[in-house]
Amino acid sequence: MTTPRSLPRSQRLRSLGAVRRIFTEGESGFVFPFRYVWYAETDSEQTVEVLFSVPKKFHKRANKRNLLRRRTKEAYRLQKLLLTETRTPVNLDLALIYSSKKELPYKTIAHAVRKILAAVSERL
Repeated sequence: MTTPRSLPRSQRLRSLGAVRRIFTEGESGFVFPFRYVWYAETDSEQTVEVLFSVPKKFHKRANKRNLLRRRTKEAYRLQKLLLTETRTPVNLDLALIYSSKKELPYKTIAHAVRKILAAVSERL
């Protein structure tokens, strides 16, 4: 059983076709330290799938990339209810790409994720 704040595998963006579609047809924006890309289509039921990325180009050490990815996942997991409050059911795919060369604290990452989720839910 999943709780409303859990992040099961079914809510992660894994399909190669969906990832291609999000980067070719999706809308994007930037909120420091994230570049975000999202694609939404109206559907009969509400689904939200998310992709987290920390490029090796900026963080060479895997332990740093994993730490930043964990912080991002936790921030998203605790605030994802902002996306489910939309009036119309929509199928939303979202990619969060960490774009800073610095390792930022969780509080900064959580604030940025909150701003991104608010901006995306406002546009839906």
